[in-house]
Parts: sequence; C-alpha cells; structure tokens
Amino acid sequence: MKESTKDQAAGTAKDLKGKAKEAVGNVTNNSRLRAEGQADQVEGKVQKKAGEIKKVFNQ
Repeated sequence: MKESTKDQAAGTAKDLKGKAKEAVGNVTNNSRLRAEGQADQVEGKVQKKAGEIKKVFNQ
C-alpha cells in the first residue's frame, strides 16, 4: 500500500476515534475526554490531508 493511502486511512481512523471519544466525553460530562477527542479529530484530519497531498505528488 502506498504511503499516501496509509496516511489517509490512518487519518480517517484517528478522526473516527476522536469523534467517539468526544461523544463519550459529552455523555459522561468529562471535559478532558471531550478535549482529547477534539484533538484526535484535528490530528486525523491533518494526517488525511497529508496523505492527499502526497497522492498529488505521487508518493
């Protein structure tokens, strides 16, 4: 599998994990878990974009 595809897949997984963490944080009223979830979502989106950029440059 190409590096760009791996980055996109890992980014999507991290984004989904972050959404789940944020949802659990909302349900349990845990602000730390909610913040971790939001941070994971940002990291996932950045990693996914990095994969898309690598794909443009055929890496």
